[in-house]
Amino acid sequence: ERHIEFLEREEIERIFEATLQNKASGIRDIAILLTLFSTGLRVSELCNLNREEVNIERGEFSVRGKGNKVRVVFLNKSSKLALKKYYEISSEKTGPLFLSQSNRSKNTFSSKRLTRAMIALLVKKYSLRAGIIKKVTPHTLRHSFATTLLKNGADLRAIQMMLGHSSITTTQIYTHLSDTHLKSVHEKFHH
Repeated sequence: ERHIEFLEREEIERIFEATLQNKASGIRDIAILLTLFSTGLRVSELCNLNREEVNIERGEFSVRGKGNKVRVVFLNKSSKLALKKYYEISSEKTGPLFLSQSNRSKNTFSSKRLTRAMIALLVKKYSLRAGIIKKVTPHTLRHSFATTLLKNGADLRAIQMMLGHSSITTTQIYTHLSDTHLKSVHEKFHH
């Protein structure tokens, strides 16, 4: 049985709060973190996104995942706001969605796409800054996305579609995480 590492809501909020949103890099970073958490994207899917593919106004976009399968993902209100703010400070209008910082200036971006390793370092940096001891990776945010959905009553089939799993068996790894939720449902409805 696989052990799934996920974050509680309070831990996720601490990571978001650890970003320095008064700097260009912090504005970009909070947009990355919120997008990862609100969509359940794999880090490779996030890295491959182009600006013109993301419809912020509609709050949804298509992504090509594992096995070249296309699925629709959804942005929540806070990730839409963070992306709009990031768009305002980034001069690029097309091409890679998330850009690395320019070597010359910490307040501007290059035209280079962020890599998986760069995003992993960014997630690690903010989780440490937030005082979270467990190992936090971009995939931890994906697990946290799925766990949050399950705890709030989403059915497994919907979670499977949102994560882009080809098999429900893959998605079922999240069911053991909701035992406490199931117990509270049982207590509420079965006196």
